[in-house]
Amino acid sequence: MASEKHFKYIVLGGGVSGGYAAREFAKQGVQPGELAIISKEAVAPYERPALSKAYLFPQNPARIPGFHVCVGSGGERLLPEWYSEKGIELILSTEIVKADLASKTLTSAAGAIFTYEILLIATGSSVIKLSDFGTQGADSNNILYLREVDDADKLYAAIQAKKGGKAVVVGGGYIGLELSAVLKMNNLDVTMVFPEPWCMPRLFTADIAAFYESYYTNKGVKIVKGTVAVGFDADANGDVTSVKLKDGSMLEADIVVVGVGGRPLTTLFKGQVAEEKGGIKTDASFETSVPGVYAVGDVATFPMKIYNDVRRVEHVDHSRKSAEQAVKALKGKESGEAVPEYDYLPYFYSRSFDLSWQFYGDNVGEAVLFGDSDPSSAKPKFGSYWIKDGKVVGAFLEGGSADENGAIAKVARAQPAVANVEELKKEGLLFASKI
Repeated sequence: MASEKHFKYIVLGGGVSGGYAAREFAKQGVQPGELAIISKEAVAPYERPALSKAYLFPQNPARIPGFHVCVGSGGERLLPEWYSEKGIELILSTEIVKADLASKTLTSAAGAIFTYEILLIATGSSVIKLSDFGTQGADSNNILYLREVDDADKLYAAIQAKKGGKAVVVGGGYIGLELSAVLKMNNLDVTMVFPEPWCMPRLFTADIAAFYESYYTNKGVKIVKGTVAVGFDADANGDVTSVKLKDGSMLEADIVVVGVGGRPLTTLFKGQVAEEKGGIKTDASFETSVPGVYAVGDVATFPMKIYNDVRRVEHVDHSRKSAEQAVKALKGKESGEAVPEYDYLPYFYSRSFDLSWQFYGDNVGEAVLFGDSDPSSAKPKFGSYWIKDGKVVGAFLEGGSADENGAIAKVARAQPAVANVEELKKEGLLFASKI
């Protein structure tokens, strides 16, 4: 007979959302033995953004336990002992392969059975792999992805093993930009390849992207746009040696890092819960169509009040905040206390080389660039506002101080009217500081 364990609450997923949910449960009050966090990873929840940045630094790289949650938002670092002290069961290295929401039962790959009263789905995303598309040679050694700390360890080992070698980064989004920078910092010869006309096309305008592409080029990163990897060659040991591109060219490679996006991990719940826009549909409390089942982070499609719309957001900020909101809401439901509804302002950020940008709001409408976007400036500082229906709906800033970043967040939240676009260009940050 397989072992069976019962918990009042189960958080399925030990990523950022799982860790922040645990902290919120502890704040709200949870009895020893009531809560379990089930994670397929072997370590307690940690701040995932560190993996593409400080984890791979050539000097003093970050390591677990240094970046367990909740240090990424200035909170306490929750070591494995913290969970024990709070009476929270941390069930690691456990992959759930079946979820039956009707019988409130989860089954692990090893056959263990977990039952619950309330479930919080925090399964996050998995990386899209080139082997998923049958790309020739995509299973060769040293073709790497980045999602979990194990992936980061493999990449770090490859960087050490191939010192001074050639790295090809496939993808021009977040991961592509952050990893191209960190590989270059490790003195590798780096080429970035992506099919779009410019980098980070889901967020950057052509003008914004032009700055980053020039900055990277000045740092020695080569950029190949408008084509994709269609195959890989390997040596007799199975180690990758080159990347074949659709335009017919070849790039030599000792390491290939692929960052072409992720997929929300919702398969376990297919047909059992309402879905929308690629995620699990929730209300403003992150409760799904199944009472007592909540979904947070990457997998949740939730009402975004500010835009009167439903959206799914893949970003650490939302992973943290949605987890906290769901726990507050479910505890509020139990006690009969009303909880303020989730009023999320989209927020994205990235850091690479000496650069650091933040974006708030919605990147729709006409984009207005301001400031010094010369990539050869000693300290470039520039930004963009997005104007729709005569109002500023989004704001981006590179090189801003904490106060300046706070100011652009206020603009995106307040959505002030703009009378004159030319004036706005001239005013730039000053416009934000008046809000």
